[in-house]
Amino acid sequence: MAWSTAGLAYPERFYAAASYVGLSGGGSPSKSSAISRFTDDVALLLYGLYQQATVGPCTIPKPKGMNHVESSKWTSWNGLGNMAQTEAMRLFVKILEEEEPAWYSRVTEFVVDSVVDVETSNPTEKPVISDRNSFPEPRTKTAGGGVLETQDEDVVLEGFEPVDVHNKWIALSVYGPHPKARYEHGAATIQDKMYIVGGNHNGRYLNDLQVLDMKTLTWSKLEPKMELGSQDSPSPVPLAPCAGHSLVSRGGQSVTVVGSSLVVFGGEDQKRPFLNDLYILDLETMTWDEIDTVGLPPSPRSDHTAAVHADRYLLIFGGASHTTCFNDLHVLDLESMVWSTPTVQGTIPTPRAGHAGVTAGENWFIVGGGDNKNGITETVVLNMNTFTWSVLTTVDRHSPLASEGLSLVSCSLNGDDVLIAFGGYNGRYSNEVHVLKPRQKSSLSSEMDAPAKDSITPLPTTDAMRTKAGKIQGIVMNNPENDGIDENGEQLIISTLKAEKESLEAALSKEQLLTLRLQQEVAEAETQNSELSQASHSWSCMNRTKHQEQWNLSLVLACLQTWNRNLSLMIVCLVLCRSFSHFEVSLQPNSQDASSWRLMLLRYAQSYKKWRHWRGK
Repeated sequence: MAWSTAGLAYPERFYAAASYVGLSGGGSPSKSSAISRFTDDVALLLYGLYQQATVGPCTIPKPKGMNHVESSKWTSWNGLGNMAQTEAMRLFVKILEEEEPAWYSRVTEFVVDSVVDVETSNPTEKPVISDRNSFPEPRTKTAGGGVLETQDEDVVLEGFEPVDVHNKWIALSVYGPHPKARYEHGAATIQDKMYIVGGNHNGRYLNDLQVLDMKTLTWSKLEPKMELGSQDSPSPVPLAPCAGHSLVSRGGQSVTVVGSSLVVFGGEDQKRPFLNDLYILDLETMTWDEIDTVGLPPSPRSDHTAAVHADRYLLIFGGASHTTCFNDLHVLDLESMVWSTPTVQGTIPTPRAGHAGVTAGENWFIVGGGDNKNGITETVVLNMNTFTWSVLTTVDRHSPLASEGLSLVSCSLNGDDVLIAFGGYNGRYSNEVHVLKPRQKSSLSSEMDAPAKDSITPLPTTDAMRTKAGKIQGIVMNNPENDGIDENGEQLIISTLKAEKESLEAALSKEQLLTLRLQQEVAEAETQNSELSQASHSWSCMNRTKHQEQWNLSLVLACLQTWNRNLSLMIVCLVLCRSFSHFEVSLQPNSQDASSWRLMLLRYAQSYKKWRHWRGK
């Protein structure tokens, strides 16, 4: 009888892990058990999770005395609070998989109440712990001698292929040693395998290369090495740890493959200012070029997504700058290097950054991300021909799909196009694999709104644009499939050109109207300036006249003051003359005093004549 270990569902999976650790016999690990190989912190955490999963929240009082070990075990258990038993089971297994990735292969026997016999045709239903926070558990069924894993009652997985389930994320049960949970890693699919490179876990960069075989759903690890030195004497060295992109000394930028080139946009450099520049790396000559573009580019940002449509148009969506997240869409024509902002239709996505995107045909799928408050739960899709948004599905806000830094790839298996998401971080790191099978193209298109007539399409190349000052470089596209254009293609090109012509004519009319308004404003400003100049000149003349009048008045006042002084002197002289005349009569005619007084009066008379003469002048 063969025991199924890697494909076990909960709670059997938990009991198998507890048996491997040595906690299945009442929660007291033996010295020879596997738990003795863990660090004290990990061992205490496993003990607390085991007690939480099997007994429930801690209700016993804290042990007294000087027994440090028992006190630490009680603290670990009590610190879990009211965590659900199902959650404690999953965390127990997850921690064990991180510490001992190959524990499945080392399990030989374990004791559980209900097991699965692969050889039987009627499997026993597995009990599910009843809890108000519980969730539907996977079930194991057999059909035709094979094992079938189900996510819930209406989802059936046979190997990889989901049956009659569309637009819904499904968590895959995978086998083999699980990769370490991570985010900001790289992911790509080649044939039937998904490759995961690097990433970030607890602030530490990883340098491993993990491979998931999509046919057997089995993880494996490769040991890649880089060869340094000359070709004659290569020196292989391990890959350096990495997370995110590290091109042109920046992070958070988008890197998109277009033909034989890499197109890099935005991000932030080592000094942390956000960027919106464009670089192109020629993969044949391995040379960088900084591109000068025309039009209004996206605002500086990082952690956005980018995609290429029809090997010509570069689409930029979302991202963040400091505390602001974006949900705008920008398009760059890679032939004319002209930016444009299309008019989008449908349900506009919420602002987000750190999301993942992948294209499949004319559709661009966006998953995850965050807005500085919560993880984004909606999976949205953009029809790149009509610029129409629609919501494909939603997940729980605690799901790994509502996280940042996850990867999203597309592949074709068994004739179906599917999306595969891995990893991410939304408060905790994830190494889970989820799959979504979109509806067929016709069904998906029927859910979207028809495009509006005034939708803006990327501008075509014109001679006037190419003669602009600045460096405009095109990317040579090698796509032999576009050599022949059928009648439908010609009609599409004609309708596109007509739409572009209407858009250009409307833009020209707006520019002419704006120019006319500006000319009117300039004429009004010149009239007001002339009136102000005349008023200023008049005021200057009035000011000069007032100054002249003030000076004349000051002169008249000075003359009057002089006349006043002279008049006062004359009156004094007259009074003195009369006084001396009376005095002279009283004197003797021949006396000496009379002669002196006569001489004095004569002098006064002469002074009076001189004053009269001066006054006459």
